[in-house]
This record gives sequence, structure tokens and C-alpha cells, in this order.
Amino acid sequence: MSRIHSTLTALAAQKRKGLIPFITAGDPSPELTVPLMHALVAGGADILELGVPFSDPMAEGPVIQRACERALKFNVGMRDVLGYVREFRKTDATTPVVLMGYANPIERMGQAAFVQAAKEAGVDGTIVVDYPPEECEEFSAMLKAVGIDPIFLLAPTSTEERIRQVAAHGSGFSYYVSLKGVTGAAHIDTQEVAARIAAIRQHVKLPIGVGFGIRDAATAKAVAAVSDAVVIGSRIIQELENTPPERATEAVRSFIAGIRQALDE
Repeated sequence: MSRIHSTLTALAAQKRKGLIPFITAGDPSPELTVPLMHALVAGGADILELGVPFSDPMAEGPVIQRACERALKFNVGMRDVLGYVREFRKTDATTPVVLMGYANPIERMGQAAFVQAAKEAGVDGTIVVDYPPEECEEFSAMLKAVGIDPIFLLAPTSTEERIRQVAAHGSGFSYYVSLKGVTGAAHIDTQEVAARIAAIRQHVKLPIGVGFGIRDAATAKAVAAVSDAVVIGSRIIQELENTPPERATEAVRSFIAGIRQALDE
């Protein structure tokens, strides 16, 4: 049983919803990444999503694009990201860590080399935006063989066939993108999200996390009412952009604590 499965199963038993914050590795600086990871856990995060910086992050809006650009100025790459996970694991052996990014850094390492390195670092799951489930059966199988969950995206436009493919190849949880467009967009229609999740659940038996456009406690609470977990990314990056580095960890801890409180009410 993976750490992700254990975590979400335990939350469901407690009738609580998962909180999955996202930060970009290396942003605002490499030395802050691991302290920020610990701060998010201290604030009440259940699973951490760590973005792998990439020069062409097609699914990201301007906020996370800027985060990638800042991290790339420090030359932060996949091996650095795995190093942050290894460092985090020295003092946190329980919180699941999911890497989110794009195929190019994995292809440069080689899929087999990446899977082995991710396993050794303590990674629990991967979300690779441009690896659709029907094109990466072998990669998914390699991940599952070492206990890492391949997590796939579903969108408002996903066909029933795509949903079936995610059900067949995904594990850990499924990530429902609540909006058409890129990260950081606004105006979630929770009724529409609820309807789409109900349709997805007919095929996908995994927990469903919802992300894109969740910016505050009220929206998080509304989305959590119809899903198993909420993912928050761009709003945390903005918090970091507007906070001096010496106050960054406390700022994100406090922000996440507010979301946690709303989800638990």
C-alpha cells in the first residue's frame, strides 16, 4: 500500500478531506524548498506536490510560469528536485510527495533511471502533464513496480474513453482539473465540478483530487464537499511572491493552516 493510498484511506475513515499544496522546487530559492515543504506539512498539508521546473510549462498560467523561470535561473533540474525529496525524507518519513512536471526532464534522464532515482529519493507519485495514460503503459508499470503511483489528469473536456484509460493505468488518486485553461484561472462552478466528478466516479474508483482555480478557504471548502482532496498551487506561489524570503515559511504555513481549518469545519 503506497503512502498516498494510506493517507487518503485514513482521511476518508475520519471523514476528512485531503489538502494537497503545490510549490515549485527551487522557488523562490533552492535553499528554501525543503523548509517550505516542512512548513506546508506543519500547516496541515496531507500530500505535497512538488513542481519540477521546466522551460515550457504548457499547463501553467503566468504565476507558476514565473516560479519555473525563477527556479531555472538557479539551474534547478530533476536531480536537484530528487535531492530536495531525499533531504525532506530525513525528518519526514510519512508525508507523501508527488512530483508534477513534464516529460522532457524524465526523457533526458531515461525513464528507468528516473524511476529508480525517484524510488531511492522517497517519491510517492508522479503527475506528468504530457504523458497521457494511453501512451505510457510501460512507464506506469515501471512506477507501480517500485511502489510509485502514476497520477493522471482529467479535465472538463475528458471523454469517457480517456476516463476509462485513467481508471486502467492510474493509481494513488486522480487529479481533476476543474477549469478549461491553465493553472491560476478563476471562477470555479462547483455544481459543474460535482456533476463531472459524479460521471468520473462511474469508472474511476480512486480518490479524486480537484485543482486549478482554488484560491481561498471558501472555494476549497466548496470543492472539498464534492471531492476527496483539494490541490492549491498558484495562490501559494503568489503568497511567496509577496513575502520577504525570511518570512516565507511562516507565510505558507499560516495560509495552509487557514485552508485546513476550513476543510475540517
